[in-house]
Amino acid sequence: MNSAKTNLPPFIRPALAALLVAAFAAGALYFWLLADLPPISSVEQRLIRPTTQIVDRHGRLLYEVLDPNAGKQIDLSLDDVPPACIQATLATEDSRFYLHPGVDPVAIARAAWQNYRAGGTVVSGGSTLTQQLARNLLMTPAERYEQSLRRKLREAYLAWRLEMRYSKDEILALYLNQTYYGHFAFGLEAAAQVFFAKPAVQLSKAECVLLDGLIQYPTGYDPLTGPETAKLRQATVLRLMREAGFLTADEANLIAAEPLRFRSRLFNIRAPHFVMYIQDQVAQRIGADRLRDGGLRVVTTLDLDLQQRAEEAVRYRLDLLNC
Repeated sequence: MNSAKTNLPPFIRPALAALLVAAFAAGALYFWLLADLPPISSVEQRLIRPTTQIVDRHGRLLYEVLDPNAGKQIDLSLDDVPPACIQATLATEDSRFYLHPGVDPVAIARAAWQNYRAGGTVVSGGSTLTQQLARNLLMTPAERYEQSLRRKLREAYLAWRLEMRYSKDEILALYLNQTYYGHFAFGLEAAAQVFFAKPAVQLSKAECVLLDGLIQYPTGYDPLTGPETAKLRQATVLRLMREAGFLTADEANLIAAEPLRFRSRLFNIRAPHFVMYIQDQVAQRIGADRLRDGGLRVVTTLDLDLQQRAEEAVRYRLDLLNC
């Protein structure tokens, strides 16, 4: 019995071999680059949670319970962010934010050229706002600061996936609510309260510009310890806003001349004895760890106005006794 011989065209075997090599290489690349990345859906679990707030019966803040391992964070709607804060952030961190899909080839090329002209010293980065968000929310602390091609490729992939899942405005809101500004402040609302003792919606243009300047180097540009350095950084942000077309030279000069008054409100507490009692009661019921985890709003029976009047009456009577 004769077996039939299969005569393959001469190009088939090399083509099959090339396909096998390509498939193996693709699999190896996937496991080296992407296999251990977290799913994009895990973003919500990795956010810095809002601090637990203890308020009076009318909703007025008495105290915020801060986790020393996290910080102060208060979510803010993008509609409540002053336009100057948005413009300063875009001009400084990602002027082409609404034009790219998460990774910006133009920014990468510009950064490469600037670094080449500086003799190889890294003077500019090409990371987009979305890449920064991906790095901070989806990468481990160890990898976050790693300087390698693998980390940059993984970061770019995660940024692209974020852009597929969220709208541009949602990504911008996440960035403004999660970015670290220094002094335990995560997000613009927390930063406004920590540095200026006011809500973000009341920030002036000069205050917006100064806060944006903190993002790149919160400790180095800290206005509470080095106001001169912070002012120089503010001037850099104003220059970038002019270059991005958000400001004219005259507008930038007016903002630069505006005086800044810093009034920190990080550890503010009202009715302290009552608040400590309430905090202890909540911790006994749900546990101290859950209390520090944040995200809670504890409404108490205290009326702050009546409390303040009672304290004034006590002080008045004590003064009379001391006369």
